[in-house]
Amino acid sequence: MAQIKEIGWNFDNSYASLPELFFKNIEPTPVRSAELVILNKSLANSLGLDVKKLQSKEGIEVVTGNQIPEGALPIAQAYAGHQFGNFTMLGDGRAVLLGEQITPSGERFDIQLKGSGRTPFSRRGDGRATLGPMLREYIISESMHALNIPTNRSLSVVTTGESVIRETELPGAILTRVAASHLRIGTFEYAANGGTVEDLRALTDYAIERHFPDIEDNEDRYLSLFQEVIKRQAALIAKWQLVGFIHGVMNTDNMTISGETIDYGPCAFMDEYNPATVFSSIDVQGRYAYQNQPPIGQWNLARFAEALLPLFHEDQDHAVELAEEALAKFEKLYHSYWLKGMRRKLGIQNEEEQDEPLIEDLLGIMENYRADFTNTFRALTLGEPEDTVMNGTTEFTHWYEQWQARLDRQEESKTSAYQVMKNTNPAVIPRNHRVEEALEAAVEKADYSVMERLMDVLSNPYAYSSEQEEYTKLAEPSNRPYRTFCGT
Repeated sequence: MAQIKEIGWNFDNSYASLPELFFKNIEPTPVRSAELVILNKSLANSLGLDVKKLQSKEGIEVVTGNQIPEGALPIAQAYAGHQFGNFTMLGDGRAVLLGEQITPSGERFDIQLKGSGRTPFSRRGDGRATLGPMLREYIISESMHALNIPTNRSLSVVTTGESVIRETELPGAILTRVAASHLRIGTFEYAANGGTVEDLRALTDYAIERHFPDIEDNEDRYLSLFQEVIKRQAALIAKWQLVGFIHGVMNTDNMTISGETIDYGPCAFMDEYNPATVFSSIDVQGRYAYQNQPPIGQWNLARFAEALLPLFHEDQDHAVELAEEALAKFEKLYHSYWLKGMRRKLGIQNEEEQDEPLIEDLLGIMENYRADFTNTFRALTLGEPEDTVMNGTTEFTHWYEQWQARLDRQEESKTSAYQVMKNTNPAVIPRNHRVEEALEAAVEKADYSVMERLMDVLSNPYAYSSEQEEYTKLAEPSNRPYRTFCGT
């Protein structure tokens, strides 16, 4: 234990001070033979952990759950969720929250082990996870962080030395997830459907204290909480749209009130621009398609409001009015964040009424010609329109002339405009075929070098470096659409 303490773990357990309704005490299931696959050294440093000691046998024992460090209090959190529109009581079925790491700067982060064994919420599941999906979450979550999009992060992935049975026998693994918290919209739905008003109040007061301390003294602090979460979700989803990220499973249990992206299951990045793009194998109706993410975000927030109604006002009709008035602002908020981001993607630094039609015209041309979303903006950023599939067409030529004239009308120079674009448009994203290539090498051959090279390239997506050139290339054409699965 002394050596474990020297690693730098500094746990608190504020969530466990909530009513017992919200969690179950649980010990992670020990694993046979743990091996560290990847460690996020920069994240470890920011958490106040000793990287060298974290890589030792004692350090690895903690991130597998074989040893519980001093101060940690392992629990499985309870929550509910609307999954594809249907309400279900849920909970951490294969995740254990060790506690909250207090960093040297005083910040608080949940440390969660994913794939650490059965919990009281596992139902018929085995509580384990497989290597591929855990590495996938590591890649995507750290890529999102590099893209400056709020996200939970990944500290490590370890293999367990045990096999997990899915369709076939696969290597088991555990991911250590780091998050501002795991408070979900579904956590509040759980309180509203399974607890008392006082349970709901305790949870909501805790959420305000942890994430929104500036509104603690507001007379209408519960409504203020709702308004703040609306702002964060509007900003977050706009950032998704601006890089072509498709979450794939926007259930209410996968939306945090902190405004972080969480639960990287069937997510992926869009290649050719098509608003109807869906990657998830189970989303057969396209509920969570790219174009539906903003309205689904608002729908989920409506479920959040329903859970909080008893706290908004004692008169339910008036509580509903307050909720509807607040929720009605989501669409305008989202649109303002999106429009501001799209202006920056085109180097526009002031506002004109015709900016939005200019943006919509480009997106329409991109859709018609099946242009790659990321590479189109990359080509414009580099002043190389000839590298787009639209080049030479009448529509694009006309649009390009309009755009150049728009840049000429602003006070800032074109050099300034192109620098804004470079800071906004990623040169690289985790291309689906590159992610699959890395996962196949790791799972099938225990070769992690492919993933390490990919992570290095993705660590600074706005670098526009020569090393990134190879990773901007598209996948070979295929008759089969790319599909992702809920393996995480």
